[in-house]
Amino acid sequence: MSTYEEQAREELRQWQQKMQRPPSYLNRFARRVQIRLNNLLPEKVHRVLTAAIRQMVQGVLLGSRYTSRRPLQDATLEARENAVRQHVKLYRTTAAAEGAVTGAGGLLLGLADFPLLLSLKLKLLFEVAALYGFDAHDYTERLYLLHVFQLAFSSQHSRNQVYRRLADWDAYRHTLPTDPQAFDWRAFQQEYRDYIDLAKLAQLVPVIGAAVGAVANYKLLEQLGDTAMNCYRLRLGLAKPA
Repeated sequence: MSTYEEQAREELRQWQQKMQRPPSYLNRFARRVQIRLNNLLPEKVHRVLTAAIRQMVQGVLLGSRYTSRRPLQDATLEARENAVRQHVKLYRTTAAAEGAVTGAGGLLLGLADFPLLLSLKLKLLFEVAALYGFDAHDYTERLYLLHVFQLAFSSQHSRNQVYRRLADWDAYRHTLPTDPQAFDWRAFQQEYRDYIDLAKLAQLVPVIGAAVGAVANYKLLEQLGDTAMNCYRLRLGLAKPA
């Protein structure tokens, strides 16, 4: 094993510990608040939000199937991850610029940021999958991407559950339904909304909206890139045996 692979394995080990931490008191408190706020929303609103998120995500997934690169074959881990970092940097910069523009444009443009940012995140995941040698044309690979997305943007409580699925993906994938509609879209949209609500609400505030939008989007793409890299390190078998 090369020096680079040893370093990647150590980074993965530290990340695994972070993913498996029990929720802190602050995590539990924030989750209770979010549950209460979500309970205040009428069921009709939840259904509308779930349908909207599902349609947006499925639209991006469908489009990315035909525009994403072919899986990279016969490359070292270092070469793959150098390419991944370059793509994360590009998407991060693009997301920051998009957040600044929509944040400066007031409420209407601020609302437009949501689908634009979601699209950038999912397209980045397709790029990362291909650079690690995985073909996202496969249905279960697209579901893997959605689980990586969930892991990046969930509360610590849900993160523990999603991490366990990803850590044992080869076994878990055989339990997945064949119908994409059976995916838990409600949990997906609720966790994602809860995670980014505060940052995106601050983006709608006049004067500071542009700066907040740029920083928030930059950080969100950076977090997604880090999560994706470590998830694919798991897929490639870099984790040390327990």
